[in-house]
Amino acid sequence: MIDLSGDAPGRIMGIDLGEKRIGIAFSDPYRMVAKAHGVIKRKSRKEDFARYNHMIAEKKATLVVMGLPTYLDGSDSDQTRWVRHYAADLATHLSVPLVFQDEALTSQEAEATLRSRKQWRKKRDELDAIAAAHILQKYMEWRVTDSD
Repeated sequence: MIDLSGDAPGRIMGIDLGEKRIGIAFSDPYRMVAKAHGVIKRKSRKEDFARYNHMIAEKKATLVVMGLPTYLDGSDSDQTRWVRHYAADLATHLSVPLVFQDEALTSQEAEATLRSRKQWRKKRDELDAIAAAHILQKYMEWRVTDSD
């Protein structure tokens, strides 16, 4: 079951799920700053889930935030339904809660981040991890705003 609370202290893992690549990010222990961690190539769900669990244990994460790709009007696409199905399966294999965060425009924000650093060509393979960091940062900012 996907838990929507996510109130336990500790690092948060961010996931930008793609059909071929998965961007991974982690927050600091105080949940203030998201940082790109890396990109992994999708294999099977079983292998993906094992890698997530290894990273969660290694970083001592207490929550997973997965980007949810919806249309700009908030409606679901085929990709949204695929991510929801994957996440529902993943949630049964995790020892920490999983929540969704709207990922609208995060790929464009990630591209802008790389361009602003003038690293577009040499860092393009990090795009999905940077997108995961943007997803995670939006979630953390939303939680702070929501709690005020």
